[in-house]
Amino acid sequence: MKKTFQLQTEGKHRDRVLEAVKHEVRKYVKRERRRALPAGVDFWDFDCKFGVTEATAEVVHLGALTGLMDGVALTAGEQFYVEILAKHGHRKARPVGEADATPGNADAA
Repeated sequence: MKKTFQLQTEGKHRDRVLEAVKHEVRKYVKRERRRALPAGVDFWDFDCKFGVTEATAEVVHLGALTGLMDGVALTAGEQFYVEILAKHGHRKARPVGEADATPGNADAA
């Protein structure tokens, strides 16, 4: 998904437009995560960019997108650009010593 969202839409309240954009982004991520995983892939990961325009977009974490959208809306921005690209994710094994130090681990006692 590479898209510039307009927050000023005639006849629609700005807050409702923002909520619709957030819903569209969540729906896209959910749809991408439902896709079948290729062999050797553990999960779907996402490369994300966010900015006022496509040229000024910076790399961000997927979890930070809604907060950034809210920030643009609070500063009375007219538009913002969101880019979300799915990629293959591979889980990394924890180092042996780190597994015992996790809080709530009954084996650490």
